[in-house]
Amino acid sequence: MPSLTDSTSDTPVVLVQLTDSHLFADPGGRLLGMNTADSLTLVIDRVLAEQPHIDLLLATGDLSQDGSRASYLTFLGMTARIPAPLRAFPGNHDLHDPLRELARGGALLDPVADCGAWRIVLLDTAVPDAVHGHLLDDQLHLLARALDEQPERPALICLHHHPVPIGCAWMDRIGLDNAEALFAVLDSRPQVRALLWGHVHQEFDRMRNGVRLLGSPSTCVQFAPGSEHFKVGDQAPGYRWLRLHPDGGLETGVSRVADIAFDIDYNVRGY
Repeated sequence: MPSLTDSTSDTPVVLVQLTDSHLFADPGGRLLGMNTADSLTLVIDRVLAEQPHIDLLLATGDLSQDGSRASYLTFLGMTARIPAPLRAFPGNHDLHDPLRELARGGALLDPVADCGAWRIVLLDTAVPDAVHGHLLDDQLHLLARALDEQPERPALICLHHHPVPIGCAWMDRIGLDNAEALFAVLDSRPQVRALLWGHVHQEFDRMRNGVRLLGSPSTCVQFAPGSEHFKVGDQAPGYRWLRLHPDGGLETGVSRVADIAFDIDYNVRGY
């Protein structure tokens, strides 16, 4: 598999993660009071201002709120401003069919990407008509095969749903429901360095058996960390950057936009 980047296996690569953009067919569409297209624009502006070179752009689910073709076209048009290859997979709000139709003939939904020294594996955890996540056997087999093909490459595994509790009781009920199957594959393959996900609309950073566990903020509304029940947080939209070193080392951080304000509308349901 050819590398996605001009960087060689001897140089670091830079990834940017955009997650949970929740776009609508209507460009004025709002999630809990926030215009999601406007907030994504501000996040992309920040990415372009802060990241002079990006090797790979990752969209880790819930690109759309309504699953419409128009919302995906909007997402692709907006992210085209970022000069980097784009890889994506669905979240619980996305619809597989329109996403697959737009990806036909291209690499948008390719589940494996080699980037510099690293192998990136993207997993589909979306369950039709459900909020929680699940990894089907074909996804687990894909993961094992991708890791066993290139055991010398450090690996980053990406998915939408969180596979470990994050400390939000309401959110932890709608994470990945078969995380033990995921870890059964990963725990026997020491090249895995990190797991990266969306869904949680907040920052999370822990270690498990030497593997970095990373959850990231949404490009729109944030959820309050540590909340027992559904609660919107007061932090700004943002993105995560990752710098992957050839020796398997990883640097990462979250950057948030400034000067954005909105009134929370709890009458808007759907999450």
